[in-house]
Amino acid sequence: MNGIRIASSHVGKGIFATRRFQPEETVGQVQGQLIDDPGYTSDYCMEITARLTLEPDAPFRYLNHSCSPNCELVALGKQIWVEAIHAITPGEQLTIDYAWEVESAIPCACGSKNCRGWIVDETERWKLPA
Repeated sequence: MNGIRIASSHVGKGIFATRRFQPEETVGQVQGQLIDDPGYTSDYCMEITARLTLEPDAPFRYLNHSCSPNCELVALGKQIWVEAIHAITPGEQLTIDYAWEVESAIPCACGSKNCRGWIVDETERWKLPA
């Protein structure tokens, strides 16, 4: 894919910029298998609707979480696109906020200065044990 590469990160594989991306610029379309099963889960799946998920192929399979992300997922029909939230420089890891429900929350290792300590939706953070 143009402008990004897969490389090692502090949590395994990650996606890194090989060029600058401007705010609101499309990084790329997430390709993969559409799965019509409301109970489907995996370590990589991206929810499109309550029934429909996308099991992403590389490179976006390796899009890591950050509590201070520089990208976001944009769903357009049955397609998911990755879009820059702010300017991204070459060498910077591309990240999104997974914003998981509290039932799926796990400890966070993103390392951002705004780390919530858990990979969880900010609006559900109050439900976590103290």
